[in-house]
Amino acid sequence: MDEGDKFCYACGAPVAKVVKEEFIVSANNLIEKVKELLHEGNVTRIIVKDEQGKNLLEIPATIAVVGVALAPWLAALGVIAALATNCKIVVERRE
Repeated sequence: MDEGDKFCYACGAPVAKVVKEEFIVSANNLIEKVKELLHEGNVTRIIVKDEQGKNLLEIPATIAVVGVALAPWLAALGVIAALATNCKIVVERRE
């Protein structure tokens, strides 16, 4: 499917529009900001990027629903926070 499609070409189901937001946070605030975003509930994916725009971590929001499965992601965020100075968080939401 293309980005502008309103309906699935295979089954005809309506396709929800995905909105992207970007936040730049310091490494100290990275874990807290990700936790805050996950608790909002309407987030479908969180992508953490370094200062050059390289993807460091992608977290599907379905992982956040299962609390135990979230622990390894938070551990990975801790390592990223220790190595990076500033990070960009890209949040995908469905309208």
